[in-house]
Amino acid sequence: QVQLVESGGGLVQAGGSLRLSCAASIRTFSGYTMAWFRQAPGKEREFVAAIRWSGGNPYYADSVKGRFTISSDNAKNTQYLQMNSLKPEDTAVYYCAAGAGGPSLYDYAYWGQGTQVTVSS
Repeated sequence: QVQLVESGGGLVQAGGSLRLSCAASIRTFSGYTMAWFRQAPGKEREFVAAIRWSGGNPYYADSVKGRFTISSDNAKNTQYLQMNSLKPEDTAVYYCAAGAGGPSLYDYAYWGQGTQVTVSS
């Protein structure tokens, strides 16, 4: 059974930083793309960032480019989302996912339970 467990969410003031973690229950997602999505109240789930588990260039949504950084630590079976210069519009539940890759949520077969990020103005 594949499980992804997010952590690191919380409440932060605008301009602050948070680091989200996503721990995978299996030793390797080699061949998968790992991604972060987010969903704000009343809105659809949207792509944030992705990176292949085996490495390679990450890609980002325009709304977070230059502020967020996605990375993976294969030895720990964990991926991270470093979020800097946070804005109130970044407030959402953040989900990690594993799958074939791309910006569509339908490209991802495995999902975590989500972690809340709230940015106060």
